[in-house]
Amino acid sequence: MIFTLINVKIYIMKKIILWDLDGTILNFQKAEYGAIKKCFQMLDLGCCSDEMVDHYNKINIKWWEALERNEYKKNEILINRFIEFFEFYNIDIKYAKQFNDLYQVTLGDFVYFMDYALDTLLTLKKENYIQCVITNGTKIAQTKKLNKSKLIDVFDYVFISEDVGYEKPNPQFISEVMKKINHYNKDEMIIIGDSLTSDILLGNNTSIETIYYNPEGKPNNKNIHYDYEIKDLRDVIKIVKNMLFEIINATNS
Repeated sequence: MIFTLINVKIYIMKKIILWDLDGTILNFQKAEYGAIKKCFQMLDLGCCSDEMVDHYNKINIKWWEALERNEYKKNEILINRFIEFFEFYNIDIKYAKQFNDLYQVTLGDFVYFMDYALDTLLTLKKENYIQCVITNGTKIAQTKKLNKSKLIDVFDYVFISEDVGYEKPNPQFISEVMKKINHYNKDEMIIIGDSLTSDILLGNNTSIETIYYNPEGKPNNKNIHYDYEIKDLRDVIKIVKNMLFEIINATNS
């Protein structure tokens, strides 16, 4: 089965596709490896092994999930993740802020697409779907990534949480999106992302259908509902076209 249909109903055709960026369109983990190691070299902090970056990744996820729960402000989690990381490896925490500032700029130098991401985006663009980025990443890093990857020319709208004023999964994020795309309604939107606690929960909080991109087949331990689960981004095209097929069938019946 190429994709999993959770709910069966007559669909309103989706015209607005809200894409997460990191981990969905761009391979954030590969970029993270390159950027962390480059920052270690630039600040002369010694060797940074793959195991160290793996450890940092777990710390980073923990702090971002705390941000999604509204337990910290973004500027706090950005610094605190590196303080925790540096303390573990006996690196002077006085470098934490400097490291984070450098990391935000450096991260945008490493751009890798997830499998079939660009082809999928370009196909949907040719078929006149309105495509938007919705991201919690920092404005410095995300703007650089979008420009370096040329994705800025693909998307119709870019919504970065720092500009929006709210972080996913806060429903106010979508309220701000709706102000910019005010001639469409939520029934015409679908959210695609790799994070249950950010992208998919945002859909739950706003009654927008969701596609959970789960290429590694991770179990859903969060008990968070999604409408579709896919491992291959090309299935997004099949899903949105299937919705149109359902409408045509309903009209002809």
